[in-house]
Amino acid sequence: MKILIAEQSKTMRRIIRNILKHMGHTDVFEAATGEEALKKVGEVKPDMILTGWHMPKMDGLTFVKSIRANNLDTPIMMVTSEAEKESVIEAISAGVSHYVIKPFDPETLTSRVNEMIDRHHVA
Repeated sequence: MKILIAEQSKTMRRIIRNILKHMGHTDVFEAATGEEALKKVGEVKPDMILTGWHMPKMDGLTFVKSIRANNLDTPIMMVTSEAEKESVIEAISAGVSHYVIKPFDPETLTSRVNEMIDRHHVA
């Protein structure tokens, strides 16, 4: 399974990558900006996307809206510190499949990734 991590923080990308690796996922791609992430989606056709909200050049919400505007139904998890109810509703309305609030522990992210795999029948 191909997974794209779109997150401005190199440290957070490394943390997420390590959790995914521990889960057995090794086909992982990274992007530091929303624009770079959109380009990677076209190049690698990920089976799942984990994105942050705050990224330069194109924020995570705009990135999600761009994915959905192109009729891509790839499962997307928003991994962000935006915890306010309005933000969660806005992200889900834009097409986010799952939402994880930072900071999180490895067990929480593992559980949410597994839920996405089960819910969306990701191979």
